[in-house]
Amino acid sequence: MTDAERPATNGQPTPLVSRTPSVAQSLRTHAGRGVPFSVEFNPPRDAAGEARLWRTVREFERMHPAFVSMTYGAGGSTKGRTARITGELATETTLLPVAHLTAVGHSVAELRALIGCYADSGIRNVLVLRGDPPGDPLGEWRKHPGGVEYAEELVRIVRDLGDFHVGVASFPQGHHRSPDLDHDTRHLVAKLRAGAEYSITQMFFDVEHYLRLRDRVVALDPIEGAKPIIPELMPITSLRTVQRAEELSGRSLPKRVMERLRRAAGDGPEENRAAVRAEGVDIATELTRRLINEGAPCLHFITLNFAKATSEVLGNLGYGVTAAPISA
Repeated sequence: MTDAERPATNGQPTPLVSRTPSVAQSLRTHAGRGVPFSVEFNPPRDAAGEARLWRTVREFERMHPAFVSMTYGAGGSTKGRTARITGELATETTLLPVAHLTAVGHSVAELRALIGCYADSGIRNVLVLRGDPPGDPLGEWRKHPGGVEYAEELVRIVRDLGDFHVGVASFPQGHHRSPDLDHDTRHLVAKLRAGAEYSITQMFFDVEHYLRLRDRVVALDPIEGAKPIIPELMPITSLRTVQRAEELSGRSLPKRVMERLRRAAGDGPEENRAAVRAEGVDIATELTRRLINEGAPCLHFITLNFAKATSEVLGNLGYGVTAAPISA
């Protein structure tokens, strides 16, 4: 009998249930010390970037996040490196990795093969995204001739391939391609009904948008609305980071947030980066404190492969290094 099989009552082999915890299980385990947190990494472009990533990984490992996620390059541009490093997170750290999977530029056969690569590395948690067009995240979406049109289809493919735990994206202000918030909410609920166990939001800087998203999902489907909606956040460290934040989300930052950051930047020819960074950490701390008070199930941070700003926010909230990994 192989590791992937076990005898069934009818004499036929059935898949062995994975011992890898799901994100939902990990959230419950970590909730004993307060609201859990998680972090997002990006596949590095070169050896120097990979070395920096691993330094960041080890710093966060000492703080025991509920999970870590590894993004997926546009159009699969970093597919090989993404799969390798995500596998190494599973085999060489105590962290629970979540692999991103997008439909951009891939046939169904290619998607199944990549899911198989993740499974071979012991990865059973996958965040499914339709993905953005390469080169222009806000550009026209074109389905691969042999691929899928919607993330809901990709959720079903992953779930049908075995013992996988699937998450999806959600959009507090609505996806930029959705005609209205009701349409966007119906798409999210469809992904959850297809088998997704949780969602991670697009980055936002107004907690009210997150709260109204939760309200809409519960109103449309109370059962699916009980699944975790994890807010995604990014501490702003420079005005350049602001531009990056707006590119990632397709949304402008709230006026009051931009005013605070511009005041910190000053009127000189060069921005006061130290002041902008301090203000960005304060803004992120304020957002996370309110999210904790509003019952958010987890705090998910975009790190851009740096640990310091996120660690400062977590420190402001009372998180810190613990002596040993948290286990069930």
